[in-house]
Order: sequence, then structure tokens, then C-alpha cells
Amino acid sequence: MRALLKALLVLTLAAPIMVHAAATPHEIVEDTSNRVMEVLDANRETYKQDTDAFLEGLNEIMDPVVDFRGIARSVMTVRYSGRASDEQMDRFIDTFKRSMVQFYGNALLEFDSGAIKVLPPTGRGTYGDDRTSVDMEIRTSKGMVYPVTYTMVRIDGQWKVRNVIVEGINMGLLFRDQFAQAMQAQGGDLEAVISNWGNVVAASAKTVEKEVEN
Repeated sequence: MRALLKALLVLTLAAPIMVHAAATPHEIVEDTSNRVMEVLDANRETYKQDTDAFLEGLNEIMDPVVDFRGIARSVMTVRYSGRASDEQMDRFIDTFKRSMVQFYGNALLEFDSGAIKVLPPTGRGTYGDDRTSVDMEIRTSKGMVYPVTYTMVRIDGQWKVRNVIVEGINMGLLFRDQFAQAMQAQGGDLEAVISNWGNVVAASAKTVEKEVEN
């Protein structure tokens, strides 16, 4: 059953992924968001019973369009990444990636109904040829509207997500601050922070939920 669920999610989303290399930032965000929600809405109860299958499929969808390596390095900052071995850096990137997929996936499963709208380009947030922003609105069934902004960067000719701002909360800065706080709490023990990073992301999720609710 898990293999079937995963295959369904991946196959349904394969078409937009294949054209991402030539797509604009807005097309990438809109295509991926719409397809994810279509599959999720059609299989929500099944995915809730087998969350791991959904997260595995979601990981394959997010990987080509999210710059996990760049985000992780930004979160760790030059100050700490310079101290990390290649093995530690790779492990942190992997842990960060898995934590973010779980964070995003769990949020999607809790989003029971509503609409997602990618706003048309305005020229605002464009920084040269290789960096831009894509604005989105998430509208719930109760009429609440939450603004989301994706920072997109072009890497080897392909646009990828580098940062997300949700309801004014800059996720990149939030994770960066929490990494610095974790390093201080652990007495500068980089290994301990990397090993516990999944719990830090979980705490960040609760912080975002409280801020959005307020």
C-alpha cells in the first residue's frame, strides 16, 4: 500500500517537475502547489493513515525545486559551517531536509480545505537575473488569508526555493537564530546541535503556529 501511495504522488507530480528547467519561478511554485493539493485532497484520509508514504513522495517532489543545501548552509552561517567537517555538513543538510519535509508535510495534512493562489509577478522582490520572489495567498475555509513569499534563486539555469516567509515570519532567519541559540545552549558543540536539529525544527513549527494564530 505504501509503495502504491508513493507512486501515485510522484507520478501525478512528475509532469511539472520535468519542465521546471525551462519554467519561470511563478510557474514552478504554482504548478507544484496545485498538483500537491490536488493529490492530497483526493487521498487525504489515506495519507493520514500512512503519513510516511506521503512524506516519502513529498520529498521526491520537493527535492528538485528546493535548494536544501543552500538553505542549510545559510542557517548554519559561515561562522559555524567553517568548523564543520564535510561529513558533518552533509549530515546536517540531510537532517535539515528530512525535518523540513516533515514540517511541510504535516502542515499540508492539517490544511483541510481552502484555496492556494499564486499572485502574478509585480517586479517587486526581483534582484538581478538570478534571484526573485514569488508571492502566494493561502485562504482557509473560514476566510482567513495568510500571505506567503518564496525567495527563488537560479542555480545552473534552474529556479529553486531558497527561503520562505509565512505571515511575515522569515523561516530562514528563524532557523538561523535557533541554530545560533542551540550552539550557545550546547556550549559550542556542533555535533550535539546537528544530532538534535530535528527537535529544533519541531519547536520552530510550534513557534510559527502560535504566531500565525495570533
